[in-house]
Amino acid sequence: MAAILPTGLRNGMKGLDANRYATKKTVAQGMLDIALLTSNASQLKYVLQVGPKHEFYTLLVVLISISIVLQVAMGMVLLSLNLLQDCRFHLPRHRASALSINYGTTATAFVVTVLNVLVSAFDSSLAKYLEFD
Repeated sequence: MAAILPTGLRNGMKGLDANRYATKKTVAQGMLDIALLTSNASQLKYVLQVGPKHEFYTLLVVLISISIVLQVAMGMVLLSLNLLQDCRFHLPRHRASALSINYGTTATAFVVTVLNVLVSAFDSSLAKYLEFD
């Protein structure tokens, strides 16, 4: 029976390839990061085009700029993590630095999320379409 089943099949069911899953997850996360960065750049362009007559001009420029800077910095840190081979958790000398970088990027991702929620809350680009009583 084992000779009939293709490689990777157990009990007639194909097993989960962890490397393939991790690769797809990483690519999808990278695409979402690029989409967020593009969205922030578009929002910054809109606010700068409207200019100081925008109700929350200064606040939005500052929040969006901080968000973009943090996203770029986080990308560079994650790239350096990969390039410096710090992702070798099985080696004790790399484990501490990799974990601290991981915690730092997680905290930065949280801050970026909060900043983008604030930008969405203060962005009044849709206000002109709403009628107020």
